Amino acid sequence: MAMPVPRADSWTAADLDRIPDDGLRYEVLNGQLVVNAAPKPRHQLLIRWLGRALDAGLPADLLVLEGVGVLIGDDEPIPDLMVVADSIELDARGVPAHQVELVVEVVSRSTTLQDRMVKPVVYAEAGIPNYWRFEPNPFKGQLPGESLPVLFAHELGADRTYQLTRRVAAGDAVTLRSPFEFTIDPGSLLP
Repeated sequence: MAMPVPRADSWTAADLDRIPDDGLRYEVLNGQLVVNAAPKPRHQLLIRWLGRALDAGLPADLLVLEGVGVLIGDDEPIPDLMVVADSIELDARGVPAHQVELVVEVVSRSTTLQDRMVKPVVYAEAGIPNYWRFEPNPFKGQLPGESLPVLFAHELGADRTYQLTRRVAAGDAVTLRSPFEFTIDPGSLLP
């Protein structure tokens, strides 16, 4: 089956409905179609264990979603995890950005640029209050002796850009206070 083309000059979230289910992950960022290969087990285990940890500490009015798109204008980026208001439309294509409290990206070799550079800008401009990035693989800027995975926790500043609030290596436990109080040691998320 041939890949559909966008209906206009750029891709929109609505165009994703016409793409066949072929096991790949499709998202729209800045009007561009982004295709990612299936993630590796390490990536998925980190997401699974983080989701469980978040579920255990969530306030009653929030819930955790995995692999669901965030609706931002015509774009639909898909974070690895997000925490949303529990009043979302369960059968909708994605979740409107104003209902998202936290987006989480786990960096893979194939998603490095999007997860570190593109998505944080898109999420911040949409007003999503919190962005967490996990680095499970060795990366440029890793500190000597810093154990993986490393969590970079960001909060949205008044200028609509993310400000780094915590950098937490595996083996170090920290209590984050936004979007809710949550204690985490990134090392507990991987076997």
